[in-house]
Amino acid sequence: MNALLTLALLIPGAAKAAAPRVAASSWTLVWADEFDGPALALPDPKRWGYDEGDSGYGNQELEDYCAAGSALAPCDPKAPNAYLDGDGHLVIAAIKTSTGVWTSARLNTKGKSSIRYGRVEARMRLPAAAGLWPAFWLLGVSTEEWPSCGEIDMMENVPGNVPGGLGADTIKSTVHGPGYSGVAGLGRTFKFPRGGRVDDGFHVYGTIWSPGRVEFYVDDWTKPFLKLTPEDAPKGKAWVYEHPFFLIVNLAVGGSWPRDPDATTPNPSKMLVDYVRVYREAK
Repeated sequence: MNALLTLALLIPGAAKAAAPRVAASSWTLVWADEFDGPALALPDPKRWGYDEGDSGYGNQELEDYCAAGSALAPCDPKAPNAYLDGDGHLVIAAIKTSTGVWTSARLNTKGKSSIRYGRVEARMRLPAAAGLWPAFWLLGVSTEEWPSCGEIDMMENVPGNVPGGLGADTIKSTVHGPGYSGVAGLGRTFKFPRGGRVDDGFHVYGTIWSPGRVEFYVDDWTKPFLKLTPEDAPKGKAWVYEHPFFLIVNLAVGGSWPRDPDATTPNPSKMLVDYVRVYREAK
């Protein structure tokens, strides 16, 4: 584990049942990336690593994930998939190369920092186009394979013109565990009020995660739209959210949910991240 930094609330044991959570009057910031830096600078390597390659990740995704600045074909350091824009944002760019291959980026904090409980959020402006699948999520640090390691999805978005699609006005938050993963994950959609969209500006997507409870919110952490506890898991199935997780932010292309991009999909398509922050609840 070496340089692994665990940001944990020191609460002994795993909660057997969720007690009513008292809203925190204040939060302590314990980890963040504000993405400040010059234009075309690469993300901080002390904070972020990368998944690489074209394995499809079990979803038949099309993209070839590239590390920032990679020159390993089809990646192109002159057209990076992850970089700072000089205005305080991380850009994750899905790019269709001249050979017709889509490249993109999937950043993670695995082996660099992990989280166990707290408030985790990112402020982002998402692209909304055919075949795009932006996501912000947590994956369990565990020797168990998925889904037994646990997964907490703060935000996913796919087009509305596919089976189970969401559209530009809706995101979904979900937890995945053993016996309730994939389409059987425990989740709910959030539709933006007053005609809002994922691409109309920046929105905050986050979770408040505590022993025996996972809550999800958009823009206002005091108004979660979904609260899950062990009682929500299918009978006899384990609640696997009481150990450290690491962060992932990515822009997938294609796959079993969003389907393929088409002629209307911008090239490049850009996901902007203003910040990622992790807070500990002040008692």
